[in-house]
Formats: sequence, C-alpha cells, structure tokens
Amino acid sequence: MVMGENIREHMEVVGSDGGHVGRVDKVAGTEIELAMLDLGSGFKHHLIPLTWVDHVEDDKVCLNMTKDAAKAAWREKH
Repeated sequence: MVMGENIREHMEVVGSDGGHVGRVDKVAGTEIELAMLDLGSGFKHHLIPLTWVDHVEDDKVCLNMTKDAAKAAWREKH
C-alpha cells in the first residue's frame, strides 16, 4: 500500500484509465480528501481510501480503478 506521506497537497488524482478524478486537499488518516474547488470533484469534498492508490508517479496519484469507478464509490464529506 502507498503511504500517505508520499501524497502531497495539490497532486492530481487520476484513474487507471488516466481520467481526472480530482486534486488532493489533504491526507487524513487512511483517506485522501479531494479538494472542493475542482471540477473533477464536483465542487464538493470527497474522500477516497488510500487502498485505492496503485502508485504515485511524478505529481500524480494513480488509482487502481477507473475514474468512473472511483467516482461511483467515493464518499462525500459532510
């Protein structure tokens, strides 16, 4: 599993298909909180588990699922 300290604020999060999922706002425990002010995240905070991260490459967090699968399963922060 990728460790949260490898993931930094403002990194792009992409699906396994290369599709834009969002941008990192912060890592909170075992989840990544996506930035609210990003078109990919629908202008809402969403949380995705670190277990979805396949690897970190350059300034991108690459998931082990497609963009659509991630968006179907992410959790909205209330």
